[in-house]
Amino acid sequence: MAHFKKKQAKSGANDIPTASLPDIIFMLLIFFMVTTVLRETTVQVRTTLPKAEALTKIEQKRLVSYIWIGPLKQGLNQFGPTSIQIDDALVEDMTVIRSIMYRKWQEQPRLIVSLRVDETSEMGVVTRVQQELREAGTLRINYSSKRDISNL
Repeated sequence: MAHFKKKQAKSGANDIPTASLPDIIFMLLIFFMVTTVLRETTVQVRTTLPKAEALTKIEQKRLVSYIWIGPLKQGLNQFGPTSIQIDDALVEDMTVIRSIMYRKWQEQPRLIVSLRVDETSEMGVVTRVQQELREAGTLRINYSSKRDISNL
């Protein structure tokens, strides 16, 4: 008569239990999907912001709509004329700014328009943008800048 032996699982001191590993990976994946914020726009305009001594931070970023004003990026260290960008679109005609910002203001009455103006931009372009914003009724305007830490 043959004697059969049961195979016993070999468990060494170096074995790590991996039964809960898929659960942990799934929770990490969900965590990073929920907390990651993706950049919505690709800036096509150079904006070297001017420096300021006193700044106020806006806490509610969802109320902010950005307008970039500066030289158009054309390649490696090459820039074109002063251009205006709203979201992902370059604005060729200044009067379009009025209709775009009016629509945004209708959707969000507490809208804050943040102008990110390159320090070498022509002031005439900035003034015309301000006039179009005034015509659109978007009167809450913010000027973005960097903190001047040399005077602190």
